[in-house]
Amino acid sequence: MARGPAITQDRIKRTLQAAKEAGLVVYGYEVDHRAGKVVVFTNAGGVLPGQECNLDRELAEFEMRHGNH
Repeated sequence: MARGPAITQDRIKRTLQAAKEAGLVVYGYEVDHRAGKVVVFTNAGGVLPGQECNLDRELAEFEMRHGNH
């Protein structure tokens, strides 16, 4: 299997800077050397800082609305 393009520290910095300049909040990133890509984790999914998902609370609210089955 062929390797993707080399991922340098400069490429990572440029990628993160581009996300920030686009107005995104960067929570982290992952480098996939085999595929030659940098994956950036941002708030683009609509979750803002301080509004993280609380699954226990959401499950309790669901069970209150729909009952325990």
